Amino acid sequence: MNPVVHFEMPASDGGRMAKFYSTAFGWKTQQLGPEMGNYVVVSTTETDEKNRPKTPGAINGGFFEKSNDNQYPSVVIAVDDIREAMKNVTAAGGKVVGGHNNDGEPDDIPGVGLYASFIDTEGNRVSILQPKEM
Repeated sequence: MNPVVHFEMPASDGGRMAKFYSTAFGWKTQQLGPEMGNYVVVSTTETDEKNRPKTPGAINGGFFEKSNDNQYPSVVIAVDDIREAMKNVTAAGGKVVGGHNNDGEPDDIPGVGLYASFIDTEGNRVSILQPKEM
């Protein structure tokens, strides 16, 4: 099975959202710059030296800038081979969107891995990640 390894939630104001979740739940946040789409990295649990959660089953996530076509929370599923996973999504009736440019191609996120999104058969936007270590 391919596990859920990350969550993502949209924000109109990433700083305001980071402050809310930090205050309400004690989550740690790190604001990235415009070159990374002003993404906010979110830590909900302690991580090891490889930045993996120490608690089995726990995941970390991020906040992205809300847009009209990307305004709902989603999960990120880890895969061994992103190209194969993209083919499987299409064969199962989904539509591969691709990376953040929605060009059908995965993004190579430095230090993280290959990332792409897809729309499932019910209209949900979900993402897949081929982590660097795999």
